[in-house]
Amino acid sequence: MLRIHFTADDLARTRVAATIGAAVETYYSLELLGRRGLAVPFWHWRAQIADRLPQEAKPLTVLMPDRGPGIDLLALAGDSPDIDEAVDSLLRVPRARVRREFEAVGFNAAGSSWARTLVEGDGEARGQLAAALASSHRATVRPYWQAARSRLDAVRARYARAFLEGGVEELLASLCPTLVRWCPPVLEVRHPRPVEVHLGGRGLVLAPTIFSWRELSLLHDPHDEQSVPRLTVPAVTDLADACALWQGDNGAGADEALGVLLGRTRAAALQLLMDACGTTALAGRLGVTPAAASQHTKALRDAGLITTSRSGSSVLHVTTALGRELLGAMRDGAPDGGSL
Repeated sequence: MLRIHFTADDLARTRVAATIGAAVETYYSLELLGRRGLAVPFWHWRAQIADRLPQEAKPLTVLMPDRGPGIDLLALAGDSPDIDEAVDSLLRVPRARVRREFEAVGFNAAGSSWARTLVEGDGEARGQLAAALASSHRATVRPYWQAARSRLDAVRARYARAFLEGGVEELLASLCPTLVRWCPPVLEVRHPRPVEVHLGGRGLVLAPTIFSWRELSLLHDPHDEQSVPRLTVPAVTDLADACALWQGDNGAGADEALGVLLGRTRAAALQLLMDACGTTALAGRLGVTPAAASQHTKALRDAGLITTSRSGSSVLHVTTALGRELLGAMRDGAPDGGSL
């Protein structure tokens, strides 16, 4: 659990940012791209960009640790929504700041030796990192940034309404109810390890992010007592949100949005398996071969959306609670594109 302690001054100085910045969104997108258990709303995005990532992006991808916190690109490249400005900031950041940031990261074996050249101040390595950030952004973020900014603006407007109706405490209480709990004067955030943070009068910046899913991150510099911590909050919360981003279709209905994200046949299979059936029966209902039906059920099972039980030579597939929740969320969110 992450516990963020507020004073009256902190509450008065809490604000909402328009974006966490192009650099951080790019880094988060690469983290998502590398995950095995990618959340369903990002499947279509990954399918679109999986082959676009150029070799030039490798210096940034090899710096991602196998576990634990990654590098803080907010501290190294700033929060500008313009990637060129972010790259310029990265090229100008003092060597001591880079060294301090990299010392806190447990790089994987592939990235450790190259990271040392960065820490030692190698200009060519810094240039490679900057080029990797720019090329990664062009592949994973830029094609969707116009729609992403619209989504971020919508989330920010929702935060503004909460603030106008109930003040900053109402805003904090309504951030993300499944992940966050406001217990005055402490904001409790689901986190893999216990962390206590005292804002000390600096306030907090709330930053909605596109490339994160059901997790919040606190970005702050423990060596700079004047820097204001930033809490990232996911702006994509369901398939309707994702469909509008990756497909540019803000009016997609539930069935259409689900088909865009999963593929139409696989989406149909998920709905059909609300009533349990075997592979052969499913194939007949979908109009595909049993082998194709088996591939679809494997993908849905790997995503945790169905479960399969076996009795002798026969199998039975059925939608899981997560799959039912997904289908229900799509039906509930269809009229207005979904909300936080």
